[in-house]
Amino acid sequence: MLEFGFIKALMAGGLLMLPIILCSVVALAIILERAWFFYKLPSTEKADEMITLVTQKKYDDAISLSEEAQHPVFRVLASGIRSRSDAPEKAMEATGMLEVSRLKKGLPSLDTIITLSPLLGLLGTIIGMIDSFGIMAIEGMGSPHAVTGGVAEALICTAGGITVAVLALIPYNYFLVRTERITEQIEHYATRNESALQATAAVTS
Repeated sequence: MLEFGFIKALMAGGLLMLPIILCSVVALAIILERAWFFYKLPSTEKADEMITLVTQKKYDDAISLSEEAQHPVFRVLASGIRSRSDAPEKAMEATGMLEVSRLKKGLPSLDTIITLSPLLGLLGTIIGMIDSFGIMAIEGMGSPHAVTGGVAEALICTAGGITVAVLALIPYNYFLVRTERITEQIEHYATRNESALQATAAVTS
């Protein structure tokens, strides 16, 4: 009975509640997927060990270590090691761009939902207000409950849109911070790996 009342209250916001509900479902799916993605990522503690193996010219061991710990940083370093004889910095740059793209998956859509949901809510409220004033123009002030009821229903749409945006904004900012932090780690370790590869190449020559 309570669930039915909640659904009835939502639908009282008008037809624009449908895209707002759709936005909430999509946002929830993205949030759950990204949360699981970042939760599964291992730490980068072994990145220093990988750099050490490169300085010792144990390239196969370094690549094996990267395959054990599936992390964007390790995949970038491994691409540089595999291309150590032919522009490793370019290989790491290309792999780094691909990994950053994977980290940002779904975030543009979530950002769009955060912006779009309140606008849909506002549009729904404006349409509801227009309908209420239309009732006032036809029936005058003789039916105040019809007018105020229409205004209350219209405001449900705005409340729904803002609620979706607020609830999506917090995880979005968290995912953005995690992405920026991992991007910085990629740049840091890629620079160190490049220096280590150059040092070993100089010794060899």
